Amino acid sequence: MVKKRLGKIKGFSIQFLPYAEIRGLNSDERIKKILHLVLENNILFLQGRLESSEETRLIGDTMAMIGHVRGFKGVELAVISENGKEGFFGKFRSNLVSAIAGGDIGAVTIIGPATIVKEIKRNPKKIELLLKG
Repeated sequence: MVKKRLGKIKGFSIQFLPYAEIRGLNSDERIKKILHLVLENNILFLQGRLESSEETRLIGDTMAMIGHVRGFKGVELAVISENGKEGFFGKFRSNLVSAIAGGDIGAVTIIGPATIVKEIKRNPKKIELLLKG
């Protein structure tokens, strides 16, 4: 019998962040809140998605932090959203709900520290969150 040696992963948490908690925040406050949670070794499941400019800024800010924050090696980020095969009325309904909610709540954004998250694989029927050992 061959035993696999499992590596040690230092403590981390998985946290769900409802979109309602960041809806009223401006872009700077959203990025700051997300970075604060990730720096505390949280793998964050965010209901909805950030604006593309916010995603770019988040990645840019984390790149700037590498080498300046002890033990920080960046983040892994993935957005999982609907497959886009809706008809006209389905798209209209989704867009209307997104407009009322203030963001795309039909999506989920996963953000985790690169020291813990090795890779996030997206398939049509599942999400694989691969952790470093």
